[in-house]
Parts: sequence; C-alpha cells; structure tokens
Amino acid sequence: ETNTLPFHPFEMQQGDILRMEKEHQVLKEQLKEAQEKYEQLQSRSSEEIGAVKELLKKSVEETEVSKNELDWLHQDLEIKVKKWQQEKKENKENLKALRNTAKKHADTNDRYSKTIDEKEKKYNGYLNTYLETSNKLANDKVKLEELIKKSQDDCQECVKRAVKAEISVLKNWKATEVYKLNSKAASAEANLKMLKSLSSLPSAAPKLKSQIDSWEIFISNVKKQLEKVQAEYEEKIQMVKNGVQNCLTKMETVELPSP
Repeated sequence: ETNTLPFHPFEMQQGDILRMEKEHQVLKEQLKEAQEKYEQLQSRSSEEIGAVKELLKKSVEETEVSKNELDWLHQDLEIKVKKWQQEKKENKENLKALRNTAKKHADTNDRYSKTIDEKEKKYNGYLNTYLETSNKLANDKVKLEELIKKSQDDCQECVKRAVKAEISVLKNWKATEVYKLNSKAASAEANLKMLKSLSSLPSAAPKLKSQIDSWEIFISNVKKQLEKVQAEYEEKIQMVKNGVQNCLTKMETVELPSP
C-alpha cells in the first residue's frame, strides 16, 4: 500500500522508524564525542598522575630534610630552654629587687602626694585671690576704657571746635585784609579815573601822565598783594583742615604808599 500506513509492530505511527534511525545516529555521534572526551580525560589523568608522583617524591625528599631540620630544632630548643630557665631565674631575682624598689617609690610617692595636696590647697587660695584681683582689675579696666573713650570723644570734639575756630579766625583776617586792599584799590581807581578825565584837557595832559602811570602801577601792586593775601590765607585754611597745627599766624602785609 505504498508505505502509507504504519508498519506494525515496529511503528505506532508513520515515520517512527525514520525517527528512530535519526535518534540512533545522534546517539552514535554522542557516543563518539563521549569516547573522545574519555580518551582526552584519560590522557590528562595520566599526566596529572605523573605530576602527582613527582610531587610525592619531592614531598618525601622534603620530609627527610624537614626531619633533619626538626632534629636541629629540638637541639636548638633544648639550648633555648636552658637559656630561658637561666633568664627566668635572673628575672625572678630582678623582680624581687624591683618590688623592693617599687615599695620605696610607693612610700616616696605617698610623701609627695601629701606635699602636693598641701601645695594644691595653697595654690587654690592663691588662685582665688588672683581671680578676685583679676576681676577687680578687669572692672577697673572697663571703667578706664570708658573714660578713655569719653576723653577721646571729648578731645575729638575739642579738636573739631578748635579747627572751626582757627578757620573762622583765618577767614576773618583774610576778609579784613581783603577789605583793606579792596578799599585802597577802589580809592586808587577813583583817583585814576579823575586824573584820566582831567588829562583830556590838552594843557593838563603832559603834567598828569606821570601821575596816571604812578596810580596804575599802585593799583597793579595792590591787586597783586590782594591775590597773594587770598592765596596764602586759603593755603593756611586748607592746612588747618588737613590737621596741620601752629597755622594760626597773621600774615604780614607790606604797606604800599599811595602816589
């Protein structure tokens, strides 16, 4: 029937034989891989066994060496034990001596402790006295600082007032000198104006020319002195403002004689 039905008893359904053949092939391949891995593991195990044998041989040799070293160590240990016992005996004697010394130090320490207690009481008394005195001095210091600050403020106020007074005096002196010189200049200009009006007459012009020149020179000198006075007083006022002392001196002006 052209292989269209399951082949009993080998197939429960169509294609079971083919599937079993495929599974058999897969199992053969897996068996082959497993055999290869087994051979590899066997080769590796042989190498590892050889290495372990070498290690075992080396360990046996080292054990022999260690046994000899152990014998040497036992001998060394016996020597050290004897030395330690001797040191123990010496340490015991030293400990006894140290205990005696410690007892002496303890007795000395007790005496020092009593002395320290007495001195500490005295120190506390001195400290209390010092603190009382220090507090009193601190209060006095605060009061003195307040007085000093008040004195400084008063001093600064006095300085300001003194500066204002000096500036006022200098300004008054300046105004007085300026007024005097301006008065001279105004009087001279009036005289010059009168002379110039008289010089317009032909008969009087030659006689009055020298007087006109003299008055013009006088007016020029007065104006120069006026500028000098103003400049010097302004300089002194600025110096007083900058805090320079001993600037309150009156400027001496040269008395210019009238023509």
